[in-house]
Parts: sequence; C-alpha cells; structure tokens
Amino acid sequence: MTRALIDLDAIAHNTRLLAGAATGSGVMAVVKADGFGHGAVPVARAALASGASWLGVTSLREAMELRSAGITAPILMWLYAPFETLDEAVLADVDVSVSSTTGLETLARAAERTGRVAVVHLKADTGLSRGGATEAEWPDVLATAAKLRDAGLIEIRAVWSHLAHAEDPADPGLRRQLEAFGQARAAAREAGIEAPLTHLANSAAVLQLPEAHFDLVRPGIALYGAEPIPGRVFGLRPAMTLESTVILTKRVGPGTGVSYGPEFVTDRETTLALVPAGYADGVPRITGNRASVAIGGVRCPIVGRVAMDQVVVDVGEHPVVPGDRVVIFGTGEGGEPTVDEWADWAGTNAHEILTGIGTRVPRVHYSVESNETSTRNPSRPVECAEMTPS
Repeated sequence: MTRALIDLDAIAHNTRLLAGAATGSGVMAVVKADGFGHGAVPVARAALASGASWLGVTSLREAMELRSAGITAPILMWLYAPFETLDEAVLADVDVSVSSTTGLETLARAAERTGRVAVVHLKADTGLSRGGATEAEWPDVLATAAKLRDAGLIEIRAVWSHLAHAEDPADPGLRRQLEAFGQARAAAREAGIEAPLTHLANSAAVLQLPEAHFDLVRPGIALYGAEPIPGRVFGLRPAMTLESTVILTKRVGPGTGVSYGPEFVTDRETTLALVPAGYADGVPRITGNRASVAIGGVRCPIVGRVAMDQVVVDVGEHPVVPGDRVVIFGTGEGGEPTVDEWADWAGTNAHEILTGIGTRVPRVHYSVESNETSTRNPSRPVECAEMTPS
C-alpha cells in the first residue's frame, strides 16, 4: 500500500550534471545508508553507468553488499570500529579510510593475514572534528603510514578530508578548512607521501567550489535530487516518490477528535481519509498538524498525531474514496509536497527524511526513456480548503 518509487533516470541525470560541474575530476557516488534510502545497488549501477567511477560507503557491510552484487568499481569505506579485523575489506579490494596510527596497524595486520596489500586513504581533520587525524596527530599518522608502505603492507591511495559547511563560499570557517587541508597535503609531501588522489568536495562544493574539486568529488544528497544549497537551483531531479493509498474514509461532524490525544479537533463537518503510512515508514511524528499530502492533485493536511502505522488526512469536500493514490512527497511537478518541504515541516534536512523511510516500505526502481530537454512546468497545488462543498 505504501511504496517508494525510485527513478533511476533521475539518478543518471544527476550524476551527469555533477560530473559536468566537476570537469576534470572523477566522481565518487556516495551510496551509504542504502543509497540514502533509495537502494544502494541499483543506485550504484545507475551512477556508474552515467559518469561516476568510484563509490563511497560508511561500513564494511555496505561495501560487501556492493561487491556481492557483482560491482567491481573502486569503493571507499570510512567508518569502522577499532576491533574490526578488516580482512574482508582487504580481500574484496575495498579501500579503507584511516585517521589514526591504530587504524593503520589494524590494516597492516589484515594485510599480513591475507597476504594482500591494504589500500588506504589518509584522512585529516580540517575542522569538522569527527573522523580524521588532528593537526597534532597528523605527523605520527604520516610517519606510520610511510613505514608500513615501505614494508609492503599498505598502499597509500589518497589524502582526504570532509567539509563542515560548503554552502557559503565566503564562510570564514570554510576558508580555514581549505587552508588546513592545504597544510595537511603539504605535510604529507614533506613526509615522502605522494598519494595519487586527493578528495574533499561534498555536494555543495561540487556545484560551487571548484578549488575543492581536486582529483575526486564525493556528491551525496545531490545525487538523489535534493538541492544542497538553500535558495539555489542547479537542475537536479528528485529520484524518490513516496506514495500510499487511502484505505478508509469517514464523514464526521464538528468537534470530532482525531488520533491520539486528541491533538486535533474538527471545526466543521468534513471527510477524513486514513492512510497506512506512519513514523515506522518514515513519516516524522512531529509533522502531525503541519504536513500535507496530495490526493488527486489536491493538497490535504495531515491532522492529529502521526501514529506508527498510519495518518489521518482531512480531505474536506474533496471526493476521495478508498483506493485513491496518496503522494506523500515527490518531484513537486504535480503540486505534491517535496522532500524539502517535509524537511521543513520536521525541522530537519532532506537527508534524514530520505534515509528515514522504513525498511518495510518496498522500493520500486524504474527507468524509462526520457526527453531531458522537455519543459517541466510545476503547477500550484490546490488546497483542500479551496474546494467548494458539493
């Protein structure tokens, strides 16, 4: 009844657009968190067929899912616990990010056990204060990496970092990060490390910060069609449409409480529609009495508290019957809400909305021939309150 439709043509379009913006740099398509909720394997294949040459994931499990699907493209993983052996990563030709001497030693032991050279990307912390070696730690990481390289246990493929805020090119914090990254790269060269690859740029930096492109760029949210810079539109196409079905309608009078609490009471005679999508499916609980959905091209509000498995929609006088399609969010071209609107209603970002779509919601991937030069004309949605009683 509730499902996520994934437009692989949109993924392909977005990959080409991002590759074009990063002319001269390779594209690492970030497909972590099951491809931001879109399905890592089909997204990876679509991106690789459309200009990406690398894939980025957080965990070994995510990397091995791609390898198990027969994907042979280079993969970088960057989040793991110190007690993980990483033998499987080395055997599967998965590159591993390293931020510490401990991480380097863990990989060296994996290389010894497997008889294979472990490939590493050395990560510097340039101001995000998450992964990456600090300025004080960086010299020890470089010295250990050089020693293990010379021992034939590791290959140093890249030096990299991650930006904290690339939305404003004039942000002093961004400028400090770029300077810190330059210093980290210089220190690596001084330590005798000439890594063939350098990478830094996230989605926002791909689209507006050429000085951060280097050898690879790492688009994440932009790959899935969410514009990464507030107030700017680059022509990305949203890839996911979340839809459901009306399963029950009822006519109620004024003064009727709706859902738990109740936190909503009708102020007039109206029709309520039950939709089987709740917070277990990715509809944020906080969006009750804030969000709307589209039914038959008409926007109608979600009223009352969002439950685990269902929401109630006030459709007013709009003629809705069980079986009608409900668009929770989509491209917005038919007047339906977009993922960015849902992010506003929930007080979060598009990343959380997309990755929050529950696992019981089936993903339906499709690809059709499309004319990318065609005019796309969004129309203003009609509101339920604008419908006149029959």
